[in-house]
Amino acid sequence: MDRALLAAVSGIDANQTYLDTIGNNIANVNTDGYKQQSADFVDLLSEQIAGASAPPTTPNGAGVNPIAIGSGVRVGAVSNDMSGGSLQQTNQPTDVAISGNGFLVAVQGGQQVFTRAGHLTTDGNGNLATPTGGLVQGWEAVNGAINTNAPTTGITIPTGQVIPATATTEITMGGNLPAWNGTGTGTPITTTINAYDSLGNAAPVTLTFTPVAGTANAWTVQGTVPNPSTPGTPDQLWTTPPTVTFDPTTGQVKTITGVTANADGSFSLPVGTMPAGYTFPAGDTWNIDFPIPGTASAFTQFAGQSTAKAMTQDGSAAGTLSSFSINPTGTIVGSFSNGLTQTIGQIALADFANPGGLETIGNLNYITTPNSGQASIGAPGTGGRGTLIGGSLESSNVNLATQLTNLVVAQEAYQANTKVVNTDSTVTQSLVQMA
Repeated sequence: MDRALLAAVSGIDANQTYLDTIGNNIANVNTDGYKQQSADFVDLLSEQIAGASAPPTTPNGAGVNPIAIGSGVRVGAVSNDMSGGSLQQTNQPTDVAISGNGFLVAVQGGQQVFTRAGHLTTDGNGNLATPTGGLVQGWEAVNGAINTNAPTTGITIPTGQVIPATATTEITMGGNLPAWNGTGTGTPITTTINAYDSLGNAAPVTLTFTPVAGTANAWTVQGTVPNPSTPGTPDQLWTTPPTVTFDPTTGQVKTITGVTANADGSFSLPVGTMPAGYTFPAGDTWNIDFPIPGTASAFTQFAGQSTAKAMTQDGSAAGTLSSFSINPTGTIVGSFSNGLTQTIGQIALADFANPGGLETIGNLNYITTPNSGQASIGAPGTGGRGTLIGGSLESSNVNLATQLTNLVVAQEAYQANTKVVNTDSTVTQSLVQMA
């Protein structure tokens, strides 16, 4: 009778833990990044009443199985279900969801912690942080480059960060000039693009292509830039305008006065005289680039309307950080007011040989244990780690229907064990009354 009572008491205790686990799961059904837990039961040591005997060598008997009675149950483990939850789009730039394996790495209170909760924020210093104050770890960019072989550090996204101005060195042409047969008076074609000096001052460059009278497929090119000190009298980029000649068969650039074609067939026409009135670096010059003939971006001469245009230039004014986004590799890309983008940093992910061996310490944080293995930290999308989805959050992976079903099972088991206690008490009273 004592054995039955003790077994029932252990069952009550174990099922109370089961109920506690279910209650915690249900309470966190709407907690982003939460991983549901399950209580795993194991039986207690059995008391052997009789041992087994082997079958006799003569055919007049049989072997006997051992007789043992268990002494109850206990919770052998409370396991974390590390399967992914559903993803919800939030459109918040600091929110990230992990698709696949891995944990965000943070440092909180001097301790390295790991979490799947991607509801990140930036503090007053621009540090990327978890809601509970952990500093998210990764790598900060140096001149837009990331070194993932370096130790991880906190990541800062300073609002109002400034990238310096960059002086223009290349202006790239594209589009099509209308075919010119050399007869009559052709119409000049102009295109204007802003170039920049080293302080970020815009210098509007106008390139004018003029058909050469009497020479088919030939155009002179002249560039002009307004001079701030002499309004109405622009600076010219060439004393003698170069001539661009097109192949009459292919419509591609064939020669440019004074310029040798590059190895790939493209042309880089250097500006003869840099415009005055701007703070261009000493010795600086511009190249007017004509892309590789025959490619989609080539500068051509075919029949039809003009689409000739200065397509791009490589300079920029200074710019301040206006927004940012996080891509699947964890790279944080800043968008600046001058229209440029630049890498700010990269978020790290950690993976483990046994994620289920991590210890839960609250606030959706985990720490390593001897059975989880050491953290393998690297860039998202590498080494079996998952990728990040910016502007989204991973929901709790609690299945409410399953938890409610488990709740009924735990309740029935709890009540059944209390029934054993009541029955044992009644039997004991009957024995006492016999005395």
